[in-house]
Amino acid sequence: MTNEPQPPSTDATGHLTEGLPRWQTIGVVAGTMLALLLAALDQTIVGTAMPRIVAELNGLSYYSWVITAYLVASTIMVPIAGKLGDLFGRKPFLLVGMIGFVVASALCGQSHGMLELVVFRTIQGIFGGMLFATVFAVIGDLFPPSQRARLAGLFGAVFGLSSIVGPTAGGYITDTLGWRWVFYVNLPVGIIAVLLVIATMPFVRSSASLRDIDFKGAAALVAGLVPLMVALSITRDHGWTSPEVLGLLAIAAIILGIFFVLEIRTDHPIVPFDLFKNSTFSVSMIVGFLSGFGMFGTIVFVPLIYQGVLGVTATNSGQLLTPMMLGLIVASTLVGQVMVRVRLYRFLGTAGIAVMLVGMWLLSQVTVTTSRLEVVRDIVIVGAGLGSTFPLYLTAVQSALPRSFLGVASSQVQFWRQIGGTIGTAVLGSVLSQRLPVHISQQVANLHLPPQATQLVGSGGASPQTLFDPAQIAASRSRAVGALGAQGGAIFDQVLHAVRAALAATLHEIFLYGAAVLVIALIASVFLKDVPLRARQPADEEDAPVVAA
Repeated sequence: MTNEPQPPSTDATGHLTEGLPRWQTIGVVAGTMLALLLAALDQTIVGTAMPRIVAELNGLSYYSWVITAYLVASTIMVPIAGKLGDLFGRKPFLLVGMIGFVVASALCGQSHGMLELVVFRTIQGIFGGMLFATVFAVIGDLFPPSQRARLAGLFGAVFGLSSIVGPTAGGYITDTLGWRWVFYVNLPVGIIAVLLVIATMPFVRSSASLRDIDFKGAAALVAGLVPLMVALSITRDHGWTSPEVLGLLAIAAIILGIFFVLEIRTDHPIVPFDLFKNSTFSVSMIVGFLSGFGMFGTIVFVPLIYQGVLGVTATNSGQLLTPMMLGLIVASTLVGQVMVRVRLYRFLGTAGIAVMLVGMWLLSQVTVTTSRLEVVRDIVIVGAGLGSTFPLYLTAVQSALPRSFLGVASSQVQFWRQIGGTIGTAVLGSVLSQRLPVHISQQVANLHLPPQATQLVGSGGASPQTLFDPAQIAASRSRAVGALGAQGGAIFDQVLHAVRAALAATLHEIFLYGAAVLVIALIASVFLKDVPLRARQPADEEDAPVVAA
């Protein structure tokens, strides 16, 4: 580790904002926040436009890949861009990321086929990953440790805000301007961000050269993560024991094993595995991975509670997550302010995970008789607990490691959270697909339906898809009444209630599994070290070798 290139030259304090005019500092922060909003917004805004895109481009078979391609590409790029930012400075990669993202957005808007759109979304994801890796590291470059927590909280709030604004904005833009403008809207935001960064962010030179880039490691990381992410993504349509999933996982395991060997033998690894000897880093990665598992588990399955269990009509299910994201924004901002004022700040993270755990348990108790207000309360609790982890672990990692690892450390926090979310969605999604039919069979059997109702159940009355479309519910009920008269309507209502109860029972299991994962995160959080968040760190201390803490 001592062979790492020295960090870019800065002033005596080691932070770029020292000596900068206030207006310039504000400009850098604003431009960086816009860059984060750009990348985060695109993860949520496209989802609501997908039905219209599929209808126009006739590509239902590629439906999931429009989302998956962006996720896979951005996740893979995060650790690579984080390391390159450490070597060559943050500004070039922030600018390249924003410009590339804007150009790719324009190409997505010009797509004339689904396969073409998937290719452009992949390119967009590459530059989105570059932005994710860079913006959080910029906080460490710009500010001393005592101020990083406050900014990390605000950046976490921007991330949460994108989850609130994205689905609503996507639906509105699609309905008024057309789906292509979901991509075109990135252009003015991106141009403003690029101009702000060019005008205000100082360029810090580095002594690194192309010889310092770990090309073999980068290639192995890409080759290993692509089959891993694809395997996890296709578990919605393929079983875990299917040849496709098992084959991709085996390929990923072999190549990632090769990646590990390459990394421990190079002087400038993409992922310096020696960092895991530092307890603050390793604990933060574990907590980020496990909380990502719980976060995405909640985000994906909460709409099923509203629409499937409670029967709430929602043209835009993303709006139902607004309370959760409001809780996330408030908690993220608050913890960022508080952690610099308390000595044992690690317990803020432990408390946040405990709060999130309580929220997950409350969600597991939802039944068909639960009120909407209770569900709102539960997801606010989950969001508040999750939000507290955003600034805390990012700031702790940045403060625990030398500045030469700032980009790597920051990008790893984001990387492991995304990997945890992808695995969580895949695992919990497979639980849903496997357990829901079992619960439906049990609930319908308990109704002791008359023989003439057997045809009704088999024709779609017990189909879970019926729960999410009021038009389908009305049509199915009309068929039941037409086939069996008034008795058919009553039987249909019983079956529909049984399917809702079955979905509630399945979600009970899913949220308990998510809560069990968070218990492990809770235990791990206790082992975090309270690295001092001083106003300034001497240059020699900041560049000290990594040691186990």
